[in-house]
Amino acid sequence: MASYIGRRKFLATLGGVAAWPLAARAQQAAVPVLGYLNLGGAPESDASRLTGLRRGLNQTGYVEGRNLLIEYRWANQVDRLSADPVQFGLVASLNRPGGNLTGFNAYSAEFGAKGLALLHELVPSAATIGFLANSNNPISELTTRDVAAAAPVIGLKVQILKASTDREIDAAFVSLVQAQTGALLVGGDAFFNSRIEYIVGLAARHAIPAMYQVPEFVVAGGLISYGTSLIEEYRQVGLYTGRILKGEKPGDLPVIQATKIGLIINFKTAKALGLQIPDRLLALADEVIE
Repeated sequence: MASYIGRRKFLATLGGVAAWPLAARAQQAAVPVLGYLNLGGAPESDASRLTGLRRGLNQTGYVEGRNLLIEYRWANQVDRLSADPVQFGLVASLNRPGGNLTGFNAYSAEFGAKGLALLHELVPSAATIGFLANSNNPISELTTRDVAAAAPVIGLKVQILKASTDREIDAAFVSLVQAQTGALLVGGDAFFNSRIEYIVGLAARHAIPAMYQVPEFVVAGGLISYGTSLIEEYRQVGLYTGRILKGEKPGDLPVIQATKIGLIINFKTAKALGLQIPDRLLALADEVIE
């Protein structure tokens, strides 16, 4: 999951934001125009991201509708967007992107194995744990391999589930129930992040303990998360966007790597699922939602 910003021409990727003049329109409106590109969704499903984006923009003096316009667009195919900016040749390096692109990279290579271990600790009775991945997301294959490799090391089996539409998410949960799989690890993905309440609702309906990569799932009633906040990620994007709008060159701004990875647990959800949170997890948790 990454967010990139470009200047002078439209360059944006997965969960991305781009600033470009749109010369004729900008002259008419006398304000800069910001392009927002994400996968699927709509403003209401992107609420967390947009809260963070606007917060960062405000911190640099830009307020939507006052001295800034935002054009919203959504892509339908994640494989047409990118995850790793260096791997896909979008930037020369993270420290010195060069060219016309920079941003925030929230992808965490350790999520698969670490998330699996934490979920196993919370639900030790689960002999099999499901892993939900978006088959259209190139980065999901890496995480899937990590999860598959880590599972036997801790004595687990993994049920790999692929979903890139709401119908396929529904089918994945049906498969979990039919296989009596004990818990679910949800991969980090922009499409899944645009379906937070939907996925959390399915997990609750089927009484499946689930772990996520962003805490917004847990705030919405999910069980546990290990990763970075969407709001914080997009606040950083907003800050960078403001700096670019004020004249800084994207190629001179290092691609920010996620460093604040938090463990969040929803105590109420754990209780509803009949789970006892181990003392070690409580001590490790950055936040426990009562």
